[in-house]
Amino acid sequence: MTDWFVSTEWLGQHLRSPDVAIVDASWYLPTAGRDAHAEYLTGHIPGAVFFDIDAVADHTTTLPHMLPKPADFAKMVGALGINDKMTIVIYDEPGLFSAPRVRWTFLAMGARDVRILAGGGARWRAEQRPIEAGAVVRAPAHFEAHFDPAAVADFDTIEHVRRDSDTIIVDARPADRFEGRAPEPRPGLRPGHIPGSFNIPSSELTRGGELKPVDELRKLFADRNIELSGPIITTCGSGITAAALAFALEVAGAKQVAVYDGAWAEWGSREDAEVEV
Repeated sequence: MTDWFVSTEWLGQHLRSPDVAIVDASWYLPTAGRDAHAEYLTGHIPGAVFFDIDAVADHTTTLPHMLPKPADFAKMVGALGINDKMTIVIYDEPGLFSAPRVRWTFLAMGARDVRILAGGGARWRAEQRPIEAGAVVRAPAHFEAHFDPAAVADFDTIEHVRRDSDTIIVDARPADRFEGRAPEPRPGLRPGHIPGSFNIPSSELTRGGELKPVDELRKLFADRNIELSGPIITTCGSGITAAALAFALEVAGAKQVAVYDGAWAEWGSREDAEVEV
């Protein structure tokens, strides 16, 4: 067990611990043609509840899976049987894709102890550990939400820092989308990126479904001129891989990292947003 991860061995020993909540945070891009909830019902780590990223969200906006209001989040995760004092262990089936988004969400809402399962569902299954089918229903719990505004950046924040700030903006989308050479998977979005932002595709952060070693991450960020000692804002297509990039930066030693929740789904759709190709 580390500040960021728990091992499959540790989780195997704590599957039924009342103060541990296991969360399946699997989510896939719309173009993947996969149904994360259906796959969860087919088989998941015993005791895991399913966190629907698109459902535990702000439904007053057309932007995808934006953070809900703290009171709404507390109600939704309380219904899943999770309180803010539990050790919350999050995983996704690919290994490390959408789990960091859900970890970031819980931390932004005031959860005290949130870890990611190292290797995710892929390692759990490869080790032939137990799997159960069907939905898990936990007794309702009380989640006391305490929102951390420093964890989140919005459109106005980006507009300000990109013009007059030492804050670095880093985009986790693939290079061809960042550069405007490939279309966005969501219709109606302009190609390109936020002017002055850097690009580190989220695929460069992992190997075999796991986060690369800390020394490799630090070298990657240094090679791209990302200074870990200053403020950083991450972005991507819709806020999923931006959280993965923020997580990698944190593990590498960055202390001031926020996620632009609206991401390119917002920036690329607004006519008043300047775009660089």
